[in-house]
Amino acid sequence: MFQNKVILVTGGTGSWGHELINQLLSLNPKKIIILSRNEASQVQMSRAIEDPRLSFCIGDIRDREALVKAFEGVDYVFHLAALKHVPVCEEQPLEALKTNVLGTQNVIEAALENRVKKVINVSTDKAADPINFYGMTKAIGEKLVVYANQISSDTQFIF
Repeated sequence: MFQNKVILVTGGTGSWGHELINQLLSLNPKKIIILSRNEASQVQMSRAIEDPRLSFCIGDIRDREALVKAFEGVDYVFHLAALKHVPVCEEQPLEALKTNVLGTQNVIEAALENRVKKVINVSTDKAADPINFYGMTKAIGEKLVVYANQISSDTQFIF
């Protein structure tokens, strides 16, 4: 499925991203683009995983135009980027909303515009019957992904 394909991973320098990247590399993709806003994490990851198929892109899912450009020529997107620490989301709900909801909508729109084959949205168990703001933002993100399937026949969205 991923052989000779271009894959982009949002939030790819996190702990889940490291594991996902290692697994994807074994499936012989043409290229893996790791999009994150943390330069230091990207440098650290590039030193830890030396592979010419890896490409790093400084970017933020809150920036729709940057995503549209980053998604050019991409076949698959794994959307891992999120504000995920419950206390941070409780203390800074607007930041959680901008990243987990508006950022997810930006991922959807950039994927549609670039006719990405498939977007895999990574969520959390906290989105089921949410009791905190983090869970609520991730539940809304899931709803956006479900709705995106109703408006597109070219791009498939799953979570």
